[in-house]
Amino acid sequence: MAPTWTSAYQRLVFQEPEPGILEIILHRPEALNALDAVAHRELTYVWRDIDADPSIRVVLVRGSGHAFSAGGDFALIEEIMSDPEACMRVWKEARDLVYNILHCGKPIVSAIEGPAVGAGLAVALLADISVAARGARLLDGHGRLGVAAGDHAVLVWPLLMGMAKTKYYLLLNEPISGEEAERLGLVSLCVEDGKAYETALEIARRLARGSAPAIRWTKYALNNWFRMAGPIFDVSTALEFLGFQLPDAREGLQALREKRPPGFSGKAPL
Repeated sequence: MAPTWTSAYQRLVFQEPEPGILEIILHRPEALNALDAVAHRELTYVWRDIDADPSIRVVLVRGSGHAFSAGGDFALIEEIMSDPEACMRVWKEARDLVYNILHCGKPIVSAIEGPAVGAGLAVALLADISVAARGARLLDGHGRLGVAAGDHAVLVWPLLMGMAKTKYYLLLNEPISGEEAERLGLVSLCVEDGKAYETALEIARRLARGSAPAIRWTKYALNNWFRMAGPIFDVSTALEFLGFQLPDAREGLQALREKRPPGFSGKAPL
């Protein structure tokens, strides 16, 4: 049974497949587990509750059905564009999401099947051990929308797979299969389609049996590589949300809704 505090969450589903292992399920299968405003907020701050709960040894995060997460939904993006207070709120959440995962002392394992985009991809790749199905589709997605990559990629991708590959995939907004992500070093493991959860759960079991101080303190020390790049991440997130106020973002959102290539203006402020 999941901890009692999980009942306060509206959008996230929690399970405890085994004692000490908490499973977080992004559950909106009819929309590829896209995040609305409530889900985005909950996914940002759940890591604080996890960190404070002594009964949790390991976290496993996955999506419901055949997707991890399609990222923020269209309604949330529209709200960011049209409401300055919402823009500031979600900007803070986007920053806190990354830092809360980095600061969470419990080891996190992700099971990635299907598409993983935007904020969903941030959670998938910020996990300490990421398991991707061969046919998973990883996409930062910001360039397609007409804003700077800001959720996590500027922080994480260069360290995982180098600057040249990062620029190629972010500037061209190219999707990456689970197989290619493992080859590049972007994920920990690649497995056959349908096997990501099974593999991730076995890894979670091994972590739960390990020395908690050894695992958590090793994680803390390693994450200092990311913390040193904190100012780089903060700039990327600020520029992302600045971009939501420009015409390209509206064109990008409309193109996504109409399922057509965007017609960006070609004008840049810098």
